Amino acid sequence: QVQLVESGGGLVQAGDSLRLSCTASGRTFTTYAMGWFRQAPGKEREFVAAIPWSGGTTNYADSVKGRFTISRDNSKNTVYLQMNSLKPEDTAVYYCARGTTRWITGQYDYWGQGTQVTVSS
Repeated sequence: QVQLVESGGGLVQAGDSLRLSCTASGRTFTTYAMGWFRQAPGKEREFVAAIPWSGGTTNYADSVKGRFTISRDNSKNTVYLQMNSLKPEDTAVYYCARGTTRWITGQYDYWGQGTQVTVSS
């Protein structure tokens, strides 16, 4: 039984920054890769970023490279998404998810409820 809860979303202006957090309750995710996804209105859910259990080499969607940074603090069972230089096209509901292994494989099993990020121009 794993529960993921995202927080940190909000309404900001283009160029601003936000830091999203995803905290696990129940079983910890210390040994699992974690990912962030987002879904804009009328769009399919898309991959944003992922990080292995060790906090090593990370993966990013081309649209967020150089602007977003994924990190984690396993002692707090928390993964973060630092979002800088936000653009209106970043507006979406952001979800965190737990990978099925300690490495990034593209497979996820548990998902959070999402947090809204709205970027105005």
